[in-house]
Amino acid sequence: MREGVLFEITKDGLETGLRGVPVGYCVTSFVDAYKGLSYVGRPIAELSNRDPMEVIYLLYYGEMGSKEQVARFQKDLNHRAHCKEATIAAIAALPRQGAPMDVFAAALLIAGMFEGTGNYREDCLNVIAKLPQIVAGIINTHAGWGTTPQPKPEMGYMENFVHMLNMPGKKTPELIQVMRLFNVIHYDHCGGNLSTFVGKAVASGLEHMYGSLAACITALAGPRHGRANQDCLEFVQSVLDEVGENAKPADIERLIREKLANNKLVFGFGHAVLRVEDARATVCYNYCQKHFATNPLVKIASLLRTEGSKVLKENPKISDPYPNIDAITGSMLMAAGFPYPNYYAVLFGLSRCVGVAIQIVYERLEARDGKGTPIIRPLYLYKARK
Repeated sequence: MREGVLFEITKDGLETGLRGVPVGYCVTSFVDAYKGLSYVGRPIAELSNRDPMEVIYLLYYGEMGSKEQVARFQKDLNHRAHCKEATIAAIAALPRQGAPMDVFAAALLIAGMFEGTGNYREDCLNVIAKLPQIVAGIINTHAGWGTTPQPKPEMGYMENFVHMLNMPGKKTPELIQVMRLFNVIHYDHCGGNLSTFVGKAVASGLEHMYGSLAACITALAGPRHGRANQDCLEFVQSVLDEVGENAKPADIERLIREKLANNKLVFGFGHAVLRVEDARATVCYNYCQKHFATNPLVKIASLLRTEGSKVLKENPKISDPYPNIDAITGSMLMAAGFPYPNYYAVLFGLSRCVGVAIQIVYERLEARDGKGTPIIRPLYLYKARK
């Protein structure tokens, strides 16, 4: 690499999904191959038990706020938390036949029609404040759980969200705590993951905040991205069905070897950047061991964590044989009392929209000394089909 050159394009580097190609700056988060995810320089493990509002403040302002500053910030967001009646009515009228993430994308476009101001900074704060009501409305509508209750933002960011869910069963303190944890660790993941990049790319054409986030959600919807937690849960459940909750490490190792020998997928391992266990996953494994150690899914997921890595390390072609975040979050949500996997990607989107909205504000209003980034326009070379 020549001095001053960050990345050199070669023929072999084309059609690789822009993997590793620098295209800009991210001021909110960074993913280090060995240290994992950090928000504004702070490791995710340090932030995972923080109140969501403290972490949103950190991402938005670039520094930890004092108790008084966070309280003022929360008061401001609380005033913005109620959607217009027309917004909620339109979301409630969306068809239930579609996939939940399709409903989510449509709901954001609807919210843009009724709630949008055309000002990226105002819409960033507004959408962050309104997301709990929007997403609760999406889930209640799609699941057929009835009318969404009015927001009570003074309860807390995720406490308010859980309050608005009309889900059957008891809403336990453990469920609220897991929702808070899941929300915080999924806010941001640097600037180049698919959903974040797509949301910012759409905004580069000066699409409004809500439309840009709708594009982000459609990017997040696929099994290679936001739906991976659901696929991993199905894998853990299939292993549980096959070996039982009292399986020994040797049973899991044998099963993994059989699957690999038969060219079957083993879900929940590997990452494009990381070369160690995902720090977010470590936080969730530790939480599950403390609170849900006897849960059958958690027991199997924990065995997969150790035995899967042991087997995968034997293959020198595998650069990251360790669990990623999706390996455990589905089992954690199930154990906490939210047994609705169809909505796990929606919960991911509820969180990820926060970080993407803040990154859009930077790219539209602050980058290049306030000029903003230009419209995304990568170069494609012509190649004749064979």
